[in-house]
Amino acid sequence: MNTKVLAKKIRRHAVIMTHRGKSSHIASILSMADIVAVLYGGVLRIKHNDPLWEDRDRFILSKGHAGGGIYAALAERGFFPVESLDQHCAQGGRLCGHVSHIGISGVEFSTGSLGHGLPVGAGMAYAAKLDNKRHRIYVLMSDGECDEGSNWEAILFAGHHCLSNLIAIVDYNKFQSLGTVEETLGLEPFGDKWRSFNWNVLEVDGHDHTALHETLDIEPKDSGSPTCIIAHTVKGKGISFMENSVLWHYRSPQGDEFEAAMIELEEQDDA
Repeated sequence: MNTKVLAKKIRRHAVIMTHRGKSSHIASILSMADIVAVLYGGVLRIKHNDPLWEDRDRFILSKGHAGGGIYAALAERGFFPVESLDQHCAQGGRLCGHVSHIGISGVEFSTGSLGHGLPVGAGMAYAAKLDNKRHRIYVLMSDGECDEGSNWEAILFAGHHCLSNLIAIVDYNKFQSLGTVEETLGLEPFGDKWRSFNWNVLEVDGHDHTALHETLDIEPKDSGSPTCIIAHTVKGKGISFMENSVLWHYRSPQGDEFEAAMIELEEQDDA
């Protein structure tokens, strides 16, 4: 699958979904779209016609507010009809703004409050290790949620138990909620902190599809460390007036802004 084409479709769906539902977090979806496209288009071992396949890789979106991007990826991979995306944030619709597994094929776990995804992923990885299973558990986190103490408990637990089947990906777009990460609660030296908890740490351009594929496709070892992939991204990536702007954490594209966003996306090269 051409993951660049998939990323463009995810971005396009997300703009339409947040526009139609007048919902938030479009910039958060845009920053992770390339990561999600590479995962769902070339890395995750999953079957759309057997979503509960025992040996599937598990994926948890810990930054659950960006759930629209996961719904878009799942729809494009055939887990449910693309037309179902019209239900996103709609009255009586099944697709909640924060990602939900209830009645949604392909979603492993509902997330909303930040700091929950990695602890659950660590539990899944530990259980898989005890059962001698070889599947992988991927958790996509926001940089802002690394303020949460529950994550650092999970990081300590995973490092201690050498959960090499656990891969945490941090969407490091340098913004959170109402300001930059640095001014809210600085994370640096970020990679060194993970290493001190016995994690293998890799850093990658979160918009380079070749580098993402090479970095994300990790085979668990019988003994070894969990892996943290720090993906350097741009908040609002792909729509010029949304990039690196905290405004678009809570704003939805309407009127001329929606039209301009759609034009920009259509003009982008998929090659």
